[in-house]
Amino acid sequence: MTDRLAELNPSQREAVTTLSGPLLVLAGAGSGKTRVITYRMAELIRSGIQPSRILSVTFTNKAAREMQERAGKLLGKSRSERPLVATFHSLCVRILREEIAALGYPANFTIYDRGDQESMARTALRDIRVPEKSMKPGDLLSLISKWKGAGVSPEQARDAVDGDLEALAAAGYRRYQQGMKAAGAVDFDDLLYLTDRLFTTSPELLARHQQRFDTVQIDEYQDTNGLQFRLIESLVRPHHNICVVGDDDQAIYGWRGAEVRHILAFPQHFPGTKIIRLVDNYRSTSQILALANQLVTNNRNRHAKQLLAHKDGPLSVKIKEHPDEGTEALDVVREITWLTKQKGVPPGDIAILFRTNDQPRAFETELRRAQVPYVLLGSQSFFDRREIRDLLAYLRVCSRPEDEIPLLRIINVPPRGIGATTIEKLVGRAQKTSQRLWNAMPPALQTGELGQAAGNAISGFRTLIEKYRRQFAENPRALSTTLEKLIDEIGYHAEIEKQYEQATQHELRKTMLGELVTAVRQYESRTTHPTLHGFLQETSLGGREDEPDKDDKLQAEGVKLMTLHSAKGLEFPRVYLVGMEEGLLPHKRSTSERSGDVDEERRLCYVGVTRAREFLTISRAQTRMKWGKPRVCQPSRFLFEMQGLPVPPQVLMGDDRR
Repeated sequence: MTDRLAELNPSQREAVTTLSGPLLVLAGAGSGKTRVITYRMAELIRSGIQPSRILSVTFTNKAAREMQERAGKLLGKSRSERPLVATFHSLCVRILREEIAALGYPANFTIYDRGDQESMARTALRDIRVPEKSMKPGDLLSLISKWKGAGVSPEQARDAVDGDLEALAAAGYRRYQQGMKAAGAVDFDDLLYLTDRLFTTSPELLARHQQRFDTVQIDEYQDTNGLQFRLIESLVRPHHNICVVGDDDQAIYGWRGAEVRHILAFPQHFPGTKIIRLVDNYRSTSQILALANQLVTNNRNRHAKQLLAHKDGPLSVKIKEHPDEGTEALDVVREITWLTKQKGVPPGDIAILFRTNDQPRAFETELRRAQVPYVLLGSQSFFDRREIRDLLAYLRVCSRPEDEIPLLRIINVPPRGIGATTIEKLVGRAQKTSQRLWNAMPPALQTGELGQAAGNAISGFRTLIEKYRRQFAENPRALSTTLEKLIDEIGYHAEIEKQYEQATQHELRKTMLGELVTAVRQYESRTTHPTLHGFLQETSLGGREDEPDKDDKLQAEGVKLMTLHSAKGLEFPRVYLVGMEEGLLPHKRSTSERSGDVDEERRLCYVGVTRAREFLTISRAQTRMKWGKPRVCQPSRFLFEMQGLPVPPQVLMGDDRR
């Protein structure tokens, strides 16, 4: 074996050197799957495959960047050409930019964020005369997302509705899609849904994209949904040179459409599949892995495997029971305080993991009282902040003023004398004349129907937008500088001071504006041909495919508090897995529904256990406060399973007093 593969273990080496045919790499927690994917890319290139004909797909921008960086180091700087490493959504954006005209959309389509989608959903419901008390925009979007994730068109949804609510939603779905298309916009689900439509309705187009790649790799394959499977199966249909890497024991996203059956049935989907198991775990101690292995064997519908420990730690696991949730938090924080202040353990080496978003409150209270620094992950996203959404709306209008959702957001922000009556007149004119709102403004100004003051305000607004449209287009290497000028000219700093009374809020929100300018500047520096449209596209994808604040928070010094879902892919020297009770983990929703839901909760617990490298403390409360009264809690069935003990009948029966 060549020296370049010397640091790989035998299973990793076999996966890296298997270069053709369908390959399933079952990569257990902490077994080095990213290393396998990047080494395999390098081996494919060394075997003679052109880098541009290799596609590697993952789920987050962060994972894609890490994969690109590692592959670049292995291949060396002499190779300028690189494999395409993309997320599912960024791959589909590339395809749609080339092909979406076939579906009647503009090539420079806008990608709507959640706020824009809700505005369009609200309009769709209003158009079909459905009051908000009958269906909220968020409920409509939830059903639309489910339909799109399954590749169901508005027409198919209409023909397969189940009950009156779905009938209303199907009508809303049809009107929503019409509105999106008219606006030249797509939502996040459309990126996959419309690409699938192109592939299924145009064999010639599909053949063209099939011919682009000789081999395809998929990371985190257990997280794929039905549409993602269809897209990848379509691309590799001519040659079946597909390698998927994943772990069915870490499939925890069924609630958002992921289907574990894709990895379980991979050999049936692709006959002749070679299966390689990566079971050497270099992360956790033997005692931690013993619990994890024992727990997950209770899921019968899985690929058989046992993680093998390469670290010993006979005293690395503790299981504790507390009278109530307050005592649980007090005991955990008391131990953390002793570790950090007496034993010199860095707070950032410690994580507290929980199942639900309401659990961290007691731990936050105790950590503050003990003056131990902490970071709560999963709080408001940078891109969801009001001031950031306002400025991004300005940028989107400068990029494409025909886009009415962001135009309506900022037409009078900060206030410039364009009131609701004026906007209503403009919208009415646009609807009557079948024009976009932006194009309806000049004729309205010419007729004088808006009044002098409102007319002057509209004219000034259009002049402002046209001015900055030109500046962004003419100075693509100075996008950040142009944005700073725009912020000053519209007086947004003064608007922040008007909106918020506290000086701390002024400082925080002005800092956020600076962070947006920095984000634009970073985009300029890393992009060969920067454009305003390119920045907005990157932002639209990044805001959904990554948690913009997560990396910063992980780097911050402090105990990490996060849900088990947020913890996937991370690891910490010391982990506290709290709230191990029936109704919390497994969550009560899963125990009242299908058995597969309990299996997913068990996998979620397995993910929590395998986040720990050196020390794991598992705790539960005997009672919890609910509606102001203490309620008895049954210990989680998983506590018994991971210790190889029979689960008492009263645990599985539940407790009505909860």
